[in-house]
Amino acid sequence: MVPRDPLRAFLEALQAERGAAANTLAAYARDLQDLAEFAGADWAQADRGTLEAWLSDLEARGLGQATRARRLSAARQFYRFALSEGWREDDPAARLSGPGAARRLPKTLTEAEAEALMTAARRPARGTEAGKRDALRLACLMELLYATGLRVSELVSLPVAAVRGDPRMILVRGKGGKERMVPLSPPAREMLAAWLSHRDATPAWKGSAFLFPSPGKAGHVTRQRMWQLVQGLAAAAGIEPARVSPHTLRHAFATHLLAHGADLRSIQQLLGHADLSTTEIYTHVLDARLRELVLTHHPLAGG
Repeated sequence: MVPRDPLRAFLEALQAERGAAANTLAAYARDLQDLAEFAGADWAQADRGTLEAWLSDLEARGLGQATRARRLSAARQFYRFALSEGWREDDPAARLSGPGAARRLPKTLTEAEAEALMTAARRPARGTEAGKRDALRLACLMELLYATGLRVSELVSLPVAAVRGDPRMILVRGKGGKERMVPLSPPAREMLAAWLSHRDATPAWKGSAFLFPSPGKAGHVTRQRMWQLVQGLAAAAGIEPARVSPHTLRHAFATHLLAHGADLRSIQQLLGHADLSTTEIYTHVLDARLRELVLTHHPLAGG
């Protein structure tokens, strides 16, 4: 029997069984609410024809290929769940052919550009003690971002306890509460030690649980603030700011590791990807870079 609120039951199961994050649950809710509005009150019992009509309607509304593919994915997961729960005797979405999301290559940086960013971040600040402290904090944030490949949300919310005692590895809690160990390079450990000495000498931050405290509501540097800081560094390094974000450094970390011989499984573990196929995108980034290199630098490239 279908529950009174099938969407809510599905979302609660996602949260309980997979540890889905709030943003993920909100995305599923939006996509399935669109289906419910199209199919009506009995949308949980919709047949294949209704779903095909919905997909056609999405295209007619001008929704992009990636958006349509994501909505179909949400529907597939919902009806698979409905079948497993006994709400239905069939899965109407099982054999639907969707638009297929065009896989865009992630933005990344050359090694020279990444080094230029790091040089800009390490530049000593002049002026007040607070200004010097903030500059050191930024240098440490950037060093860790590029040296570990952490998601920006993982980095800014790192607990200070995770880095006490000059560790060679740090424990990171990623998406869905999954934990992984990430190694720290000697330069990253040196920068951490320098930052910790300043952080601990700041009375207002002594009681904070975060490595990068902030007086704001979150209690730590926010993702938005980190984005602003990275944009400023990009401009200082002579790189177009629109090309750079904290996530770009994560992509650079993976791409540069792969270029220097790291295997995909290791990179998958370092990035905290649940599926190896997500990590494989970096092989395409590398292939694209190699093609560009040949086309722009080979003596016969000009025809």
